[in-house]
Amino acid sequence: MPLIFEHDKPLGPLTTFHIPARAKLYISFENLDRLRQITLSSEFLENEIFILGGGSNVLFKGDFNGLVVHCKIMGVKKYQKDNSTVFAIAGAGESWSDFVAWTLEEGLGGLENLAGIPGSVGAAPVQNIGAYGVEVGSLIHKVECFDLLTRDVITLSGEQCRFGYRDSIFKNDGKGRYIVLRVSFRLSPSSEARNLSYGPLKSLEQELGRAPSPKDVAQKVIEIRNSKLPNPAVLGNAGSFFKNPIIRIYFYREVMASLYQNIPYYETDDPYYIKIPAGWLIENAGLKGYSVGGAEVYPKNCLVLANKGEATAEDVVALADHVKKVVLEKFGVTLHPEVNIIDTDIKVTILGSGTSKGIPEVGCYCPVCRSEAPEDKRTRCSALVETRGVRLLIDVSPDFRQQALKAEITSLDAALITHSHYDHVGGFDDLRPFCAGGNFSVYLRKDVNQDLHRRLDYCFREQLYPGVPSFDMHEITDAPFLIKGVKVIPISVYHGKLPIVGFRIGDFAYVTDAKTIPEEEKEKLKNLDVLVINGLRFKDHFAHFTIEEALEVIRELQPRRAYLTHFCHEIGRHNDFQAKLPDGVYAAYDGLVIHTH
Repeated sequence: MPLIFEHDKPLGPLTTFHIPARAKLYISFENLDRLRQITLSSEFLENEIFILGGGSNVLFKGDFNGLVVHCKIMGVKKYQKDNSTVFAIAGAGESWSDFVAWTLEEGLGGLENLAGIPGSVGAAPVQNIGAYGVEVGSLIHKVECFDLLTRDVITLSGEQCRFGYRDSIFKNDGKGRYIVLRVSFRLSPSSEARNLSYGPLKSLEQELGRAPSPKDVAQKVIEIRNSKLPNPAVLGNAGSFFKNPIIRIYFYREVMASLYQNIPYYETDDPYYIKIPAGWLIENAGLKGYSVGGAEVYPKNCLVLANKGEATAEDVVALADHVKKVVLEKFGVTLHPEVNIIDTDIKVTILGSGTSKGIPEVGCYCPVCRSEAPEDKRTRCSALVETRGVRLLIDVSPDFRQQALKAEITSLDAALITHSHYDHVGGFDDLRPFCAGGNFSVYLRKDVNQDLHRRLDYCFREQLYPGVPSFDMHEITDAPFLIKGVKVIPISVYHGKLPIVGFRIGDFAYVTDAKTIPEEEKEKLKNLDVLVINGLRFKDHFAHFTIEEALEVIRELQPRRAYLTHFCHEIGRHNDFQAKLPDGVYAAYDGLVIHTH
């Protein structure tokens, strides 16, 4: 059957937010053969891809400039392993709510606490959905996936899925790589419910005068949900918009509890951390019913941001940003969205644009170093790239702490390292705050990894000193790789004779400390919208591009816009230097924000 791709497809009807957006291309699949066919098409290979399930946990920030692939694999079945275990298997395209109802009709217990959650079966392991004392990861036996890298069908065990709080491998290493096809759940034939630990369920046995059945619990859960949560068919929403924040118990006791009384919390598996209800924080920040445009904080449950009927994606994002800002200011706690905000645009913040000495140089009194212009105050090179809800740091300069404070960076997903010179890695210890939820991911060459293991040995010992930063070091080659679904293309360049790495993400590329770019690597830098490239000074240097050499590379590659970075004070004052540059070429500066796609 030939593939027929829909163009300019409306996405609002396919999501529970019901906010207008369109996909450049759209196609659905009902079986593996059709999915294989789709993944071999030029439309799939040449576009940004988004795999859509039930649309219950998605906000398209604008039109999606790529291909949306909609999973519609259906079917449910069960087989009994023994007297106490039954495996229930469902296609990823099945409605989650309908599947739970089917398991109850089949006399199976386990999923009753998760009744009434909108979305698809395929999204359940991705999000590790949870409610009323149960997380679905504890009940998942296996997940069958299509691996886009190897083009094989693989089966991941529950352990291999690496489930965490609203987290899984599918939101991390497997994002953009695995497409969920079917999910197998380990349930039990039972006439009695398993988990009655959640508040309103504790009294259910007393209310009924008998031990509650799974159907009793499901009915009660649905009643509670209906009383607290708006029906997406009536009032567009994505359920809980924010995750419940996990914070250090020390901060709770010494700061929060001393300022605000009776803040509820839940224990976690880590004795040093607790979980705070995000809805309580939002309500007690005075935000109940607060609205921006057509989006509001739902009065009956402040964890929900709702579309009152005419909301735009900009309204929802602005409301979410306001909620985060107010909660942070009042309680000192950062909220993180549970909803996947999909945006194919790329935002780049130049955190630092100076060379290894920075500007002003210590002890120098030249006109540039004495300049009061903010553009002439340059910290060591680093950049923040934000796209598709992922925040990537390029290099961790010795000035990263002050850069992060200035840019108000409260979350990061990973760091990309160009090379191990101190002016690019000297801020590693300041990544501690981003290790609170687990090891922080770093992507780097093998030689750089070995160098950092020697220099930062205290971060890699078997017994770590409490509080030191901890990392997952991912060694990269010349091959493209994925970080939470974002494709990163390494660019091999030479810093004098030292091989180092630049990076391309979408139509944006970042190259620093280069003196030579091999011809085969220049091919990876064609058809760029934005190129950020180093230009140390006008005078020759053995390991860095001069300004003229950088301009020559720009003329050859012809990006639509180019920004020079990694300057020393010899370039002169920013405004004077900018006046010498050709059209379409700009001098970067600390705090510069660049938007591209």
